[in-house]
Amino acid sequence: MSAHCQVTGRRPGFGRSVSHSHRRTGRRWNPNIQTKTYFLPGEGRRITLRVTPKGIRTIDRDGIEAVVARIRAAGEKV
Repeated sequence: MSAHCQVTGRRPGFGRSVSHSHRRTGRRWNPNIQTKTYFLPGEGRRITLRVTPKGIRTIDRDGIEAVVARIRAAGEKV
């Protein structure tokens, strides 16, 4: 699975590590992905989402039903 948030869409950042001797090597900064299970009352079932902490706060603020509707509108399967 790719390291991306299903709610915010955050993906890894790419760049270079620079050592003390100034040698440069490629690296990536992965987002803090958490696997969370939420209950959808409208459908009577649980779903599992891969979200960042910002995505968790978005779900707490807007509600799981609204967030799932947005994810489905974007064309992602939940």
